[in-house]
Amino acid sequence: MLSYSSFMTAAAVALLMPCHAQNCAGAPDLPNIPGVSRLPGLGGLSRHVGGILWPYRKQELPERQWLQGQQGILSPFDAELHNVLLNLRQRLFQLEGALALNGKITKVGEKIFASNGKEVNFSSALESCEETGGALATPMNEEENKAIMSIVKQYNRYAYLGIKESDTAGQFEYMNGKPLNYTNWQQYEPNGKGTEKCVEMYTDGNWKDRKCNLYRLSICEY
Repeated sequence: MLSYSSFMTAAAVALLMPCHAQNCAGAPDLPNIPGVSRLPGLGGLSRHVGGILWPYRKQELPERQWLQGQQGILSPFDAELHNVLLNLRQRLFQLEGALALNGKITKVGEKIFASNGKEVNFSSALESCEETGGALATPMNEEENKAIMSIVKQYNRYAYLGIKESDTAGQFEYMNGKPLNYTNWQQYEPNGKGTEKCVEMYTDGNWKDRKCNLYRLSICEY
């Protein structure tokens, strides 16, 4: 499990690295945008979240559109430095989402899983994860399943997964409608036959189809 201090250290490193990039000779200043703060030394855009100054998401960065319009002006080296900055900001925003939950956090591969320990129904779990910039935890392989299970075991609560029943009773899919490429069903599951459209994880990591109006642990991924 990664501690709060570990994430703050990672965040600090992510912020410091672009500072050097922006101080490189020939790197142009980004345009001034009214009502938007700048991160000191970064020339970038930011906003206040929970009393902390954080960078915008990739899709929210006006400077990304500005950069795309400057390809004929910037040298390839300058453009690469700006792209590195934007990618680091996106990673930092992932950390922000996880830290905002102020609960259990674990990392596997490129994913960060986090929970605030609250138990809510399926729709509320989806909403709470989206509000912090993430998605409901969805294991894509055994390693990710074990990472989610570690949080489930710590809270000793079953958790909803980002999986739903398709239009065909008894067949399940990801939230985007794509078929599952990994499953860990408990024996004789799923067995709801159209009456249990959500999926929960037990403390042993196995899955079971369940109704969506139950209160289960909410675990998000970033």
